[in-house]
Amino acid sequence: MKKVFALMSIVGLLAFTNFNGLMAQPQATEATAPQTEQVEGTNDSAAPQVAEAEQAPVEEAAAPASDEKTFHQVLKEKYIQGGAGWMTPVLLCLILGMALVIERILYLNMATTNVKKLLAGIEENVKKGDYNAAKELCRSTRGPVASIFYQGLDRVSEGLENVEKAVTSYGGVMMARLESNMTWIALFIALAPSFGFLGTVIGMVQAFDDIEAAGDISPTVVAGGMKVALLTTVFGLIVAIVLQIFYNYILTKIESLVAEMEDGSISFMDILVKNQK
Repeated sequence: MKKVFALMSIVGLLAFTNFNGLMAQPQATEATAPQTEQVEGTNDSAAPQVAEAEQAPVEEAAAPASDEKTFHQVLKEKYIQGGAGWMTPVLLCLILGMALVIERILYLNMATTNVKKLLAGIEENVKKGDYNAAKELCRSTRGPVASIFYQGLDRVSEGLENVEKAVTSYGGVMMARLESNMTWIALFIALAPSFGFLGTVIGMVQAFDDIEAAGDISPTVVAGGMKVALLTTVFGLIVAIVLQIFYNYILTKIESLVAEMEDGSISFMDILVKNQK
């Protein structure tokens, strides 16, 4: 009985599916259906017509999808419309600026140090009087803070004044390394919109030249020329905004690292003063 019920369920499902397919067909298909039921011998000749009628709505529905453009295609089209001569410098500003941004982010992430853990290890070795172990700990720890502490420990025998001078001077060197290439990023932030504005001005001049050559102020000529001219400004401002966001993030990261360096240097000098013999 279970097999009978299963077979009946399958037959009913297939019949319901075919019924829905027939109801969804267009009127042209419904008009040909009675003729195929009356004459059984014409089933073969009517089959291609039914198949074409079924494929027609599918092709009509799929046609608009082919007209949709991807973001990459739209971006490429706007790039060409803006003119390769002026869009290329803007693109170069984006590429070079992002390369410097990525380099700075990687460098700053590698420069991050667990200052508290490092100071605890230095204090433990200094209490024992083992300055060589403290220097080895600094040498094996990456980051500018560890380098500053190493320079201080290397001059412990010369007195605390020399240690403080070494920490201060080497701290300035580390700060300069942290801020390296930041001026170049700022330059590309300024250049990108500047190239965009320059391309816009030249594009507008060319649009007015087209109007003068045509001898009449046509809305099509004016609108087309203005659109192409303003594209360079749009792309230049987008590049500047993107680079500015990363620039501010890098500045915030540098400020936090500098604060850690200053606090760590004070704590480092306190450790040496407490354990001075």
